[in-house]
Amino acid sequence: MEAVAGIGLLETAFVWKERHYFVQTLDIMKKILVPIDFSEHSEYALQVASKIAKQHGAGIILLHMIGISDSVLANSEIAEEAEAKYFLKLAKEKIKEFTKREYLKEVPVEAIIQNYKDFEEVNNVAREQHCDLVVMGSHGTSGFSELFVGSNTEKVVRSSELPVIVIKGEHEDFKIAKMVLACDLGKESIPVYTKAKAFADLFSASLEVVYVNTAGANFMGYDDVEKRMESFKKALGQEVKVNFYNHHSVERGILNYCAEQGADLLVIPTHGRKGLAHFVVGSLAENVSNHAKMPVMTIKL
Repeated sequence: MEAVAGIGLLETAFVWKERHYFVQTLDIMKKILVPIDFSEHSEYALQVASKIAKQHGAGIILLHMIGISDSVLANSEIAEEAEAKYFLKLAKEKIKEFTKREYLKEVPVEAIIQNYKDFEEVNNVAREQHCDLVVMGSHGTSGFSELFVGSNTEKVVRSSELPVIVIKGEHEDFKIAKMVLACDLGKESIPVYTKAKAFADLFSASLEVVYVNTAGANFMGYDDVEKRMESFKKALGQEVKVNFYNHHSVERGILNYCAEQGADLLVIPTHGRKGLAHFVVGSLAENVSNHAKMPVMTIKL
């Protein structure tokens, strides 16, 4: 197997031999998958992943997708091979440069280069490599409800069976002491809470739940609020801290609550195929002018 600057480089296609599920109790983190496109945003994600890896003695898997076009693949075998080798060489050189970063010292790193064009393949790699977490950068700047929509990050979030932490900016002093899970307190939110709690325990962080109560058709009175909260706790089988936050917009309410509480990580459930436009509570309100600059962890329902 060819090596790049002391980093194992896997270039073969993967065969899905067994299913790898995220267990409800996460006692140790072994591998973190970081998809990279060599942009500054993917480096922000790699920096955060390195901090998490050092904290928990985990390794990092770098995944770069070359995405050679169909027109290249349609050429003769000789031309195809030459073109593939060219792009592979460029990718290796860039990966070498990335892995020389000071913050990656003492972190076990492997690099995987694949000719994938569909970012949903990231989930396959994560499962094949038995990763526990995906950390990925995002260029999203158009508001919370459109944070990932139409981007490669959205495709990863939509298809990933593992929790994904999305990083939008540089975090020199990254730490997770307080996590907030925004959900609708329905039965589907129970496994999401369990997974979020496993990560909170691993990070030695607190975890609280917030339900944003909006005006209009989705508004709930005090009695309904109490019933929903008690049903959630009963289904969960344990006492949890649940907060209700009144706001005219679900998205604004979530972001305002996190800012007021000084949350380090926002956790939101996703519906997979429906994308992030359908997460959390009921129907979405107007687009948010504020941007979610804080790290966001998504967990698939």
